[in-house]
Amino acid sequence: MRTDMTPARSRLREAGLPATDLTPVLAEEPHPLLFATVSGAHLYGFPSRDSDVDLRGVHLLPVTALIGLDEPAGTRSWTGHRDGVEMDLVTHDLRTFARLMLRRNGYVLEQLLSPLVAHTTDTHRELVALAPGVLTGNHAHHYRGFANTQWRLFEKTGELKPLLYTFRALLTGIHLMRSGEIQAHLPTLLGEVTAPGYLPELIAAKAEAEHGPAGGPGRERLRVDVEALGAVLEEARSGTGLPDAPVAYEALHDLVVRVRLEG
Repeated sequence: MRTDMTPARSRLREAGLPATDLTPVLAEEPHPLLFATVSGAHLYGFPSRDSDVDLRGVHLLPVTALIGLDEPAGTRSWTGHRDGVEMDLVTHDLRTFARLMLRRNGYVLEQLLSPLVAHTTDTHRELVALAPGVLTGNHAHHYRGFANTQWRLFEKTGELKPLLYTFRALLTGIHLMRSGEIQAHLPTLLGEVTAPGYLPELIAAKAEAEHGPAGGPGRERLRVDVEALGAVLEEARSGTGLPDAPVAYEALHDLVVRVRLEG
């Protein structure tokens, strides 16, 4: 089914995507592409002028690739430059992606639910509809772990990028536990979750350079604030209404089988 992508292109421009046609990059995929969205700093709401473009999506391997003697790769990746813009494209086969959805992996769900859509299909919309059925309270562990990793990177490099990733992960996790919805856009989260007042200034500073140093508060103040949000995330997890395990396994299984056979 053909889809009017005009609104999607408008959102891409509003998110700060460079004026680069992504269609040729996506067209080079050897297998049918079920969706492709933009992730990374553009999705999180703090791209820099020199940010690369992170494209993520799902492709469909043919049945013959899965029933023979060879074990096909479930993930494909490409990195390069187009029109002077650095970009990378990572896609998973539908079965691989569905299995990732069933884990406590907020990252793949952010890709699936990203409003920055470069390519979509009916299957993409079906996956989006099933997303609420894979959300669990255990996704809090994903966001806490990702925040911890980014905080350690910040302590090592002093760069602003991992610091913003730290706060973004914690706020996304808190919002998810409270609302049952994934929101990856940091400026939006600042209006929905209580957060340090200096974050808008840090977001504005990030626009100037992808790997610039972090200014603003000293590290001890930042550490206190990060630990405080970690405690809020744990409290939100304890009180969440999300289930302990996904409830959409059978529906995802049926979708993967049907789409594969139709493909």
